[in-house]
Amino acid sequence: MNLHHHGDDELAPGLVDLAVNVRAGTPPEWLRAVLHQAVDVSAAYPDARPARAAVAAAHGRDPSEVLLTAGAAESFVLLARTVAPRRAVVVHPSFTEPEAALRAAGHPVDRLVLTPADGYRLDPAAVPENADLVVLGNPTNPTSVLHPAADVAALARPGRVLLVDEAFADTASGEPESLAARADLPGLLVVRSLTKTWGLAGLRVGYALGPPDLIAAMALQQPHWPVSTPALAALAACTTAAARAEAEAAAHELATARKALLAILPDGVEVVAEPRSSFVLLRVPDGVRVRLELRKAGWAVRRGDTFPGLSADHLRVAVRDPETSRAFAAALAGILDPTRSAEEYR
Repeated sequence: MNLHHHGDDELAPGLVDLAVNVRAGTPPEWLRAVLHQAVDVSAAYPDARPARAAVAAAHGRDPSEVLLTAGAAESFVLLARTVAPRRAVVVHPSFTEPEAALRAAGHPVDRLVLTPADGYRLDPAAVPENADLVVLGNPTNPTSVLHPAADVAALARPGRVLLVDEAFADTASGEPESLAARADLPGLLVVRSLTKTWGLAGLRVGYALGPPDLIAAMALQQPHWPVSTPALAALAACTTAAARAEAEAAAHELATARKALLAILPDGVEVVAEPRSSFVLLRVPDGVRVRLELRKAGWAVRRGDTFPGLSADHLRVAVRDPETSRAFAAALAGILDPTRSAEEYR
């Protein structure tokens, strides 16, 4: 299984992108202006202190509990280089980079694979008691499941690092199950990203929140000046009250667009679990053929069989505007039932 396969691997010129979960139409103009200004002052070495203070204030944390990173994915590598777990458990299906980072660092990994029988929901009792490193996403990529905060918090205990990937937390209105502010939970490391909501995948902007000793140990694994001046400017700008209000409005719009997409999916498509993020996980018959036919028709979707616990019949689809969703549903309907015109489903 290729743990390094991601949505961008599905893209090609001319394809409509439903494979990458970055919000369309971003970054907004005001953020573009911030980035342009940051480039103009990039002759100086980066100063991370204002951005670290801004992130800390946004989550009610002390700056010593904040680690700024070149994208959320860097946090996984830094943690893998910092800790020496006796038993690492990764909850799947989920984003595969944490497991890949652990394996690259030489750590054996056990998988806890959630099942469709319970909607891919986490059962805290299923996590082995002797696991001293537990990794999961919330909301989870690719199932779009949002686990209750109480269930996730129940996994925290002394002697264990609990890594919660919250890269999509701000896609759920109000961030209802986020643990980003929970400095009281032992060993909790929350990883966040600006990539999804603000359209900054190429800039690599993220951060981790956790105990000061763990944050300091992970920082020792970074080179000096690990985050660029434009990325630092984005961190400071996107954690202001105004920016967070804009992100909340985007989350409301996303919920409406997601509901619209689900309402027009054709017969034969199973919506897996209860989606709560900026993407939905679908199951279709003869998934390989359907994905390739969608590609021929001009649509890129994310294959599911590179996620532990999923199959080639699973497709992850990003939520877009209603017009795009209608066109996608029509194309999918025509592929699933060639005897009917795609126009009948528009």
